[in-house]
Amino acid sequence: MVSVFREKVTAAEIKAKARELGADIVGIADSAQLNANPPDPADPRIPSNISDYDADRVIVVGKRLSAGVTRIPRWDERHKYYNDELTLTALEEITLSLVLWLEQKGYPALIVPPTHVDPWRYQGDPDKHMKPLLPLEYAAVEAGLGTLGLNRQLLTPEYGPRVMLGGVLCSAPVDCDTKREVALCHGPACGRCLAACPGDVVKHWNRDWDACDKFRSPHGFHQLTGLFTQIMSEPDKAKQKALLRSEDSFNIWQSILRGAGVLTGCRRCQDVCPVGADYEKMLKDALDQIPEDNDAKRARRAAMAAAEAKGEMPDAHREHARWIGKPPAKA
Repeated sequence: MVSVFREKVTAAEIKAKARELGADIVGIADSAQLNANPPDPADPRIPSNISDYDADRVIVVGKRLSAGVTRIPRWDERHKYYNDELTLTALEEITLSLVLWLEQKGYPALIVPPTHVDPWRYQGDPDKHMKPLLPLEYAAVEAGLGTLGLNRQLLTPEYGPRVMLGGVLCSAPVDCDTKREVALCHGPACGRCLAACPGDVVKHWNRDWDACDKFRSPHGFHQLTGLFTQIMSEPDKAKQKALLRSEDSFNIWQSILRGAGVLTGCRRCQDVCPVGADYEKMLKDALDQIPEDNDAKRARRAAMAAAEAKGEMPDAHREHARWIGKPPAKA
């Protein structure tokens, strides 16, 4: 686009606009850093794969999750699914409005969907984890918004992991934010995410994504295909009809209507994380106790902490140290 049609815009103006539109946090990442450092080099999901022309910057915006539903301890609670889906809707409206504002200034821009995956990469197995088009948690780290935690979720100083992220690609020549150097996560020395996980999917600076998806998307594609397979395989017509009219079928139908339980689901690890200014102020009294913890989980955390004390870090930490950060000072 000819530069005469562009208004001068600054990073501060972009951030102010995003906050005016409803974003709670916002940062700007240099796409060159994401292109050069894909989290998974074997399967790079990078800005330059999305646009050849308008991907020099990734504007990462975050919307906090409601404290009221966070305080509900059950992970499989529809109030949480629904409220989180509304937060996602608000986030999509914020990013769309930001795109239109940038284009009024003369800078073509596009939304990076926070939840959509690339259907061309689907391999026919609903049990396998599907990655988003761009890993916004990593973009958020590059944009100075936080660091990754023990289970690879983004932690922010303001809200810990209790944020939803959206992204906007553009090539406005504005300053980028700098990455935080010190980790916000205390790792297995804390380990509350591991303790609370109902699926026990949290590993040593990693997670079992395939297993996690069954909780993060409890009425999603995996459950849909499983139910359809069960119905088709049932020879008894009465039982087949009962399956079609079952609670599982109803939950999937209701989830398809809004996305609640498909795009939103379990976030128990986010609920109990003590990182974030919001935890002490609004959450600790309801979430301090973790009934899901047990001796086996405590033993695993102790083994992880002992290994780290001897300097034995897992490959997952070494591979993602750029986004995890340096260990925080001990209290």
